[in-house]
Amino acid sequence: MVWALKQSPTPEIVKTVSVSLLGGFSLEVDGASLTDDINRSLKLWSVLAYLTLHRDRAVPQSEFIELFWPDDHSSNPVNALKTLLYRIRAMLEPLFGPEIQPILAQRGAYIWNPAVACTLDTDRFEALCRLGGDTRRTAEERMDSYREAVELYRGDLLPKLSHQMWLVPLTVRYHTAYITAVKDFAGLLDGAALYEEMHRVCARASDLDNLDEGLHTLIVRALLRQGKDAAALEHYEKATELLYRNLGVRPSEELRSLYTEIMATEKTLETDLGVIMSDLRETAARPGAFVCEYGFFKEAYRLEVRRAIRSGTCVHLCLITVSLPDGGMPPLKILSNTMDQLQEVLVGSLRRGDVVSKFSGAQYVIMLPAANYEDSNMVMDRVVRAFYQQHRRSFLKLTVRVRELELT
Repeated sequence: MVWALKQSPTPEIVKTVSVSLLGGFSLEVDGASLTDDINRSLKLWSVLAYLTLHRDRAVPQSEFIELFWPDDHSSNPVNALKTLLYRIRAMLEPLFGPEIQPILAQRGAYIWNPAVACTLDTDRFEALCRLGGDTRRTAEERMDSYREAVELYRGDLLPKLSHQMWLVPLTVRYHTAYITAVKDFAGLLDGAALYEEMHRVCARASDLDNLDEGLHTLIVRALLRQGKDAAALEHYEKATELLYRNLGVRPSEELRSLYTEIMATEKTLETDLGVIMSDLRETAARPGAFVCEYGFFKEAYRLEVRRAIRSGTCVHLCLITVSLPDGGMPPLKILSNTMDQLQEVLVGSLRRGDVVSKFSGAQYVIMLPAANYEDSNMVMDRVVRAFYQQHRRSFLKLTVRVRELELT
């Protein structure tokens, strides 16, 4: 069988294959389909995906080898590539039949057969996003395009291959386009008072990118507009905790304004101080330091400064930073786990009147009321020792700074 490409200015289309790359890899020809759920090597799917994404040009053997056999110096990567392409052709034969070869050889390169039309869901997705963003069209037309686009985006690009560096720029490109489309679509849905659909679209997008504060803001707004104040408040609290826990960031002004709107509708006039005191009381008598988000910490700091000016007591501020031994930033997952562990140590080592807040993704700020400089340093030394006693395998460095509050 000859697999070499015969040049033709306008090849006759003999087959059309629909390729899905968003949320998974699948090919469909004449109602028959092939998906990456079948037990095949990731390298096989990687080479096939690369060919379909670069179907308009011949891909040299050297390019495949550099991407997929970069460290293979002992064996023969050229033969490994030929063997893999043989396996790919055998896998595709039930779809195309023995007479049609979707992958052709061409002078030290491989190319997708131009006689096999290849339609990609990524191309359709980007075209729909462009139509949705075209402000010359009516709001209804734009919503129709966005609606089809977000339904087409079943997940990020080739998730089973997401660890491969050549895919990263493309994954970011389509993911960014999707999130941008969802936010623009949500604005149109908000204007059309389609709040239920607005919530559904944004909630699905948030499942794919749960650290995007803009999506959480849109979800809270959609719930509020439906009159679901309790659900809006619950989502606000979960979202702010998630963002604070993972990124050390405080709610934006827009998100805080929605919280104010929620509370304005939730609260009614109350004359019984006992009810108010019960609402203010902690749900459980928790030992150790008080942990709060940084916005509240600032208000507590200002109140403590006033109290210290009036009483003449000392208050010290401490900053504890997590880093690599050389001072660099640890990997995000390791840093997140370490920050959780450090918070537990801080709560367990400090007094109930001490206040702790995450200042950044790698730092906690601590306020120690009624403590002098020596005592404050002793307390923080105890915290560091307790951390390393409980987490002996930790290779990260804890750096502590202590300073007296400026009573001005």
